[in-house]
Amino acid sequence: MKMLYVTATLPSGSGEAFLIPEVRELLRRGCDVRIVPRSPTKRTIHSDASELQDRTTARHLLGWDVFVGAAREMLLRPGLALQALVLLFHGNWKTIVKNLAVYPKGLWLGGLARSWRADHIHVHWISTPATIGMVASIVSGTTWSCTAHRADINLNNLLQVKMRHADLVRFISQSGLRMAASMGVKVDPRNTAVIHVGVSIPPLPEISSRADRAVTILCPANLYPVKGHTYLLDAIALLKAQAIDCKLLLAGDGGLRRELESQSKGLGLTEIVRFLGQRSHSEILEMYRNGTVDLVVLPSVDLGDNLHEGIPVALMEAMSYAIPVVATRTGGIPELLDGATGQLVPDKSPAELADAIKRLVIAPDLRKTMGLQGRQRVCESFGVEAVVSQLLDRIANGPDSIGEKTARECATISDGKRGTGNV
Repeated sequence: MKMLYVTATLPSGSGEAFLIPEVRELLRRGCDVRIVPRSPTKRTIHSDASELQDRTTARHLLGWDVFVGAAREMLLRPGLALQALVLLFHGNWKTIVKNLAVYPKGLWLGGLARSWRADHIHVHWISTPATIGMVASIVSGTTWSCTAHRADINLNNLLQVKMRHADLVRFISQSGLRMAASMGVKVDPRNTAVIHVGVSIPPLPEISSRADRAVTILCPANLYPVKGHTYLLDAIALLKAQAIDCKLLLAGDGGLRRELESQSKGLGLTEIVRFLGQRSHSEILEMYRNGTVDLVVLPSVDLGDNLHEGIPVALMEAMSYAIPVVATRTGGIPELLDGATGQLVPDKSPAELADAIKRLVIAPDLRKTMGLQGRQRVCESFGVEAVVSQLLDRIANGPDSIGEKTARECATISDGKRGTGNV
């Protein structure tokens, strides 16, 4: 299969490292993958994404090539170009402006799909990247699918239009599917599926209690409000007051860094909390491989208005290395953790978060047991091989069912809570 694989920035940028295992697995299966980032940047942060550069066609939204290709499509296929354009005039003016900005690239991509003889277009993010994919599909006649994650669903950028035109809409979690339905979007079971994002399963690392040093906790998350770092710092302060021997590493960057550094200093945590800044995907995995990390914590919060986590790949990756995890009961996280495969606590509760961390810090045997159970959970349901098999099967076989239970659930939510989103 020749597949155009549309991303936001991958292989450049910092935010889509979780897509690398999926691309690698598609290549391993013999798919001829051509990556097309919506907004390519000059900086490649993840070293394991560098290998994908020679499979990337990077053109800027305002690039000359894009405008020439778009003009060619409008001249050669004016009816189809107009049909695609009309679809973009739904929703509010902000949505319209965003979609018009990527419309030329959608036309250009349609030309690329035809000249490259692509069999399929797959898009990550059901926001403007999916706008590009939909336009390209209309003008080229190439089938297309898209993966909806979390924040992109909440933007409600032509959700209903895209779900009507796509051959397959893949949600990465049941919570994401419920989110779309609760916004008033009609979910069609025939072209909708829940297919998780997958992770590569590494060899089982050697597990030891490492009692000669403080237990090292890692929070691999950019410093954004939804990640809940402030509650984690409060929890670490509670553990310090109880003389619990642990230290915290924060791997990520973002607008809250100064505020969080100030909070850490105010709580007297500067000796046990380190801000590592942005770390590449390969650097994080190496920390798991070499035994630097004993415990991973993700204290995400629900900010309301559907602003919460999906199923964090950061947790899956740690679990694949048999590292125990603690996370909050928000978004799609309960679809991954059940108490035995990882500790679940309410969000915005430093005391309960501290208690969960403490249980694992003081009990090496519990860390080992939970780590192994977590790894088994990921191997069974979130391994990239199985995930890509599901995705390719859905693409190859066309419309399918997400299951009667899920279809009934979506219908119930839609009937009970109609939204007013940009559809």
